[in-house]
Amino acid sequence: MANDWKTLQPEAVIFDFDGVIVDTEPLHYRAFQRILEPLGLGFSWPEYQETYMGFDDRDAFVEAFSSSGKSLSDKHLAALVNEKANIFQEVIGDGVVSYPGVKELITNLHTSRIPLAICSGALLSDILPILDTLKIRNFFTTIVTADDVKKSKPDPESYLLAYRRLMETISAPAPDLRAIAIEDTPAGIASATGAGLPVLAVTNSYPREQLLKASFIVDSLSELL
Repeated sequence: MANDWKTLQPEAVIFDFDGVIVDTEPLHYRAFQRILEPLGLGFSWPEYQETYMGFDDRDAFVEAFSSSGKSLSDKHLAALVNEKANIFQEVIGDGVVSYPGVKELITNLHTSRIPLAICSGALLSDILPILDTLKIRNFFTTIVTADDVKKSKPDPESYLLAYRRLMETISAPAPDLRAIAIEDTPAGIASATGAGLPVLAVTNSYPREQLLKASFIVDSLSELL
């Protein structure tokens, strides 16, 4: 698959964040459980992988409440999202590590003047401290998060917005500019393909057989170096 990536020669790249750049999904899971377990709404890690991974915080809380037959007002939802964001900041204080090869790939693309964006269901407040820690924040000209859209992945809204904003940062972009998304979840693949983007999937979070709707699949982004 790495050879297919080289053949494609992308002229712009949009990265998912959780599960692609850093392994924060277990940290998000821990933060959700700290809130939901006292409410009797906790769920297992396999349930998180099967149902919640790829959702933004809002849709995750809505799913947790609705699957238990409980109502959730907009005001309560907003309070839960804010509480989870604060807990997540505590959790990441223990440190996060990027996936093998991803920092080098991002650095190489940036050095080659390939425009880069992030399209994530996380909050901007979750993402920026980690990018700063990894010293790659300034490599991305566009960052689209849950703060920017009404519908989370698999809806294509976030990728449509990320692509449009990324094109606005490029002087005289070609109408057929080859942009590619890098994803790790079926929901993310559906979102990107729904926006008309080819997808390179990495098996960080799901096995290869669940990522077959991607254009290309690799087991590690280090294969692309």
